[in-house]
Order: sequence, then C-alpha cells, then structure tokens
Amino acid sequence: MARFFMAIAAILAAISVAAGAFGAHALKARVSDRALEIFEVGTRYQMYHALGLLLVGILLLHVGSGYPLLNAAGVAFLTGIIVFSGSLYALSLTGIQWLGAITPLGGLAFVIGWALLAIAALHLKS
Repeated sequence: MARFFMAIAAILAAISVAAGAFGAHALKARVSDRALEIFEVGTRYQMYHALGLLLVGILLLHVGSGYPLLNAAGVAFLTGIIVFSGSLYALSLTGIQWLGAITPLGGLAFVIGWALLAIAALHLKS
C-alpha cells in the first residue's frame, strides 16, 4: 500500500495544481466569483490531503505494512479527496446545489484520516 498511496498522492497533487491553473485561467471568465471560490477550496484541500496521503505512504514504507491504522488513514484521505474536493468541483461547475450537502462527508473523512494518523503515530515503534 505504501507505493500505491505515494503514487496516488503524487497524481492527486499534480491534478490539484492543474485544477488550480484551470480555475485561475479558464474558469475565471465562465463562472461566478462564488463558484470560483468553491472550486479553489476544492483544489486547496485536495493538495493538503494529497500531502497527507504522501506522508502515510512514506510512513508505511518506513515501518512496514503492519500498521492497519496507517492504511485506514490513507483510505480516509483518498475518500475525503474524492468526496470533498470532487463534490466542490462538481458544484462549482454545474451549480447543482444538493452536491454541497455531501461535501461535509468528505470533510469528515479528512478528520478521520488525521485522527487515525495521530493514533498510529502514537503506536509507531522506532
């Protein structure tokens, strides 16, 4: 899982940069200021949590796969990116308001990921 998380993290970080550039250049003239703000929140949180996922991968590479809490943290970060950032991208591009109702589920996945990472860190053996 370590290499998988690290590769996915790098891809998601690259997508975040590309999405940020897309938002700043292509979307600026096509969507409202509020929709652009929503899109930018999605890119920012995608990058933060891609870095968190990268950290999980590096830790797993260092300590081995015997830490299921680390694996769960990685899955939570990945889920959060898909649900939180994905729903914000879709909301800003389509204007479908009910998409905003699922965004907090992605935020909850982020919180769970960080909590699992904290608990795993307390149990790591050097």
